[in-house]
Amino acid sequence: MGQNYIIGSILGTAIGDAIGLPYQGLSPRRAAKLLGIPHRYRFLFCWGMVSDDTEHTCMVVQALIAAAGNKLKFQYYLGWQLRFWLLGLPAGVGLATLRAIVRLWCGCSPEKSGVFSAGNGPAMGASILGVAITDVEKLRELVKISSRITHTDPKAEYGAFASALAARTACQTPKVSGEHFLWQLQLDLGESASEFIHIIQAVVISVNKGESTREFANRQGMAQGVSGYVYHSVPVAIRAWLSHQQDFRTAIMTVIPCGGDTYSTAASVGGIVGAGVGKEGIPQEWLNRLLEQSRTVQWMERLAIQLDNGMKLVIS
Repeated sequence: MGQNYIIGSILGTAIGDAIGLPYQGLSPRRAAKLLGIPHRYRFLFCWGMVSDDTEHTCMVVQALIAAAGNKLKFQYYLGWQLRFWLLGLPAGVGLATLRAIVRLWCGCSPEKSGVFSAGNGPAMGASILGVAITDVEKLRELVKISSRITHTDPKAEYGAFASALAARTACQTPKVSGEHFLWQLQLDLGESASEFIHIIQAVVISVNKGESTREFANRQGMAQGVSGYVYHSVPVAIRAWLSHQQDFRTAIMTVIPCGGDTYSTAASVGGIVGAGVGKEGIPQEWLNRLLEQSRTVQWMERLAIQLDNGMKLVIS
């Protein structure tokens, strides 16, 4: 899709993650009272730090680079990335992901390591797949592989594919209609995902009515916060993207006040909107104050360049 899109998606994921992290687990009312408007970092003297969501995205990128277009190698390398990541004792790892990686260490293959869960973990690394993979069928295969290593409930896969498709679509046009996105999603997922499609229909109706993202979340039963259930977090992220496709700052500031799993929803919408606007569309002050010793902005840019160069070699 292009180097700038890849850089924008990776950095967008990281920035959304870091802005949303201090608000994690708080209700909308409590978050507003304790922390106020999410217009800057509120962690470690106004510096930002990322969570496992950004780390998962980077692992997906590293597996893509190592696999060089081979889907079985992608599965193999992602499995080992997850194994070694767990040895670092990451904070905030989801229970399903934890159980799946333990199964990997116990000798389960990546085909059989996943547990039945509809958590939003697989959706966190999906946006970059949508940006990097141009062929839709191959994209579906890689989303399925990356999802089922940890989560075998088809709902997790549907949500991850929707995130990937949103990022892919954001790269192709600066203004995406909700109806077109819904049509494409229906075409790619089919009748088996009818429950999820119905929720995305509600997203499109909400956008056309001019509701806010928080109003949509409230109407969907998430008044006390967005949960980690993939059918909650992904629709909220897509709702924020469709309303603010070229405005990264507003998209992030719109989704975090919904409360709950804030760093995941912000990371998700950041990866999608970031793919469309590129690095230059991400507020510079947010980029400047990201405090990470290993996954710095510069390191993530180099990773994106490696991925872009690798995908060009595969295509050629």
